[in-house]
Amino acid sequence: MAAWHQDQQAIMGTLIRVELWHDDTKIAKHLISKVMDEMHRVDQLMSSYKDDSELSRINQLASKQPVKINIELFNLIKQSLQFSELTSGAFDITYASIGRYYDYRKKQHPSASVINKNINKINYKHITLNKKDQTIKFAMDRVYIDLGGIAKGHAVDRSFEILKKSGVQHAIITAGGDSRILGDKRGRPWVLGIRDPRKARHVMGTLPLSDAALSTSGDYERYFVKDGEHFHHILNPSTGKSAKSLRSVTVIGQDTTTTDALSTSIFILGKEKGLKLINQLKNIEAVLIDQQNKLIFSSGLLTKDTKK
Repeated sequence: MAAWHQDQQAIMGTLIRVELWHDDTKIAKHLISKVMDEMHRVDQLMSSYKDDSELSRINQLASKQPVKINIELFNLIKQSLQFSELTSGAFDITYASIGRYYDYRKKQHPSASVINKNINKINYKHITLNKKDQTIKFAMDRVYIDLGGIAKGHAVDRSFEILKKSGVQHAIITAGGDSRILGDKRGRPWVLGIRDPRKARHVMGTLPLSDAALSTSGDYERYFVKDGEHFHHILNPSTGKSAKSLRSVTVIGQDTTTTDALSTSIFILGKEKGLKLINQLKNIEAVLIDQQNKLIFSSGLLTKDTKK
């Protein structure tokens, strides 16, 4: 019997949710299981929290020698470096060189001396990829990488392809702040909300979407307040500290690898530089929320015209 089928699981440090329309319950459950397996696979490959992940192996060895790595991981790191170039270094996976000293559960942040000692380790140009040998090498000691700003988007895109190749025509896959929609909601768009950064159950706006990707980066996802200061996980690579000018960035595009990386980047770039970049990109729009909790829209959303 044709119906909506759904499931959700905690994977990749967030809630993974899959909902799809199918006329066979058994096949639907199998496809959802395949998506969850794919999420687990990507997590095992790219998690910085798992000591036995390939990413952790890179962080252990790449400052000492070239490390041969999985082609999927190689290509995503290459894509990350392209986003670094596009954003003039706002997106930088070597932020982990200081990010590793933050513990949001224990409310711990690095001292000024630790930041000063390690800030020069944050520079995507410290990463050398050798396509022929499929290796990665870091230019100096104590350089670390983290794919937290792009891996979930990649995992959602991989899962999207599984459903699409299996003939699914209507589905949504969500991993925390990253969502990708296949088709529509059977004749209607999916309506995704933009949450108030300071009120967990309050929605400040909605976006009707079909065949689209959406990612939100916010200062409310992983954070703590200490001595009156708000520390969150989106670090500015130039300072090693939490980016401060915005509270939330939502990016709409065609794939979640792109929207995931750009939502992080725009958050760090801030309103002026961020909107300038978004307004130059084809088929990309954004909604920003500033420190006064004001909604700010990219030009395409304001005019409702498609950017050429």
